[in-house]
Amino acid sequence: MPNESSVTAEIAATAARLVVEEGLEYGPAKQRALKTLGLGRSRAALPSNDELEDQVRDYLALFCADTQPQELRALRELAAQWMARLAEFRPHLCGAVWRGTATRLSNIHLQLYCDDSKSAEIALINMNVDYEVGATAGPKGRGGAREIDVLSLAAPCRTLNELVTLHLSILDFDDLRGALKTDARGRSERGDLAALQKLLTEEADESL
Repeated sequence: MPNESSVTAEIAATAARLVVEEGLEYGPAKQRALKTLGLGRSRAALPSNDELEDQVRDYLALFCADTQPQELRALRELAAQWMARLAEFRPHLCGAVWRGTATRLSNIHLQLYCDDSKSAEIALINMNVDYEVGATAGPKGRGGAREIDVLSLAAPCRTLNELVTLHLSILDFDDLRGALKTDARGRSERGDLAALQKLLTEEADESL
């Protein structure tokens, strides 16, 4: 009978393939991996997001090294365009596009820090941009986690010649104070436009 660590590694490897090949987010990928491996709803052996990200990076290096860097750059350039358009809302990029594990199937996740939660919607309306409103769990406050609005839209990406989904999470301006805290490995989980432009410049220099 396999031990728990080997089961966790198998779940992480299976979930990583789903993340890369189907563009799933980490949570749904873990759950699909459980079903694929016939493990039901057991959560004891679920890998952490860091463990899954390590597997995603390994999978990309092994199977997508010829295409992923270009796709990542295209998504980062598109994110930069939208961050410039939404500059008044102090946008920060997070998720796979920021962390460097995105492919053409990945969504772009921007966090907007607004004085008025409806102001971003008004801005999109003024830009004649169609969007849908959803919700997700936001940062934990004194009363625990709260729900925040998420505005989703489809943005054309000329480089990839397809539409890319952007998710704009609407956060309070006060949430910006903790936005740049690092994770357990000392890595930033998000970055503003200046930080993203620095990444793009470094990538361009490395490719010369």
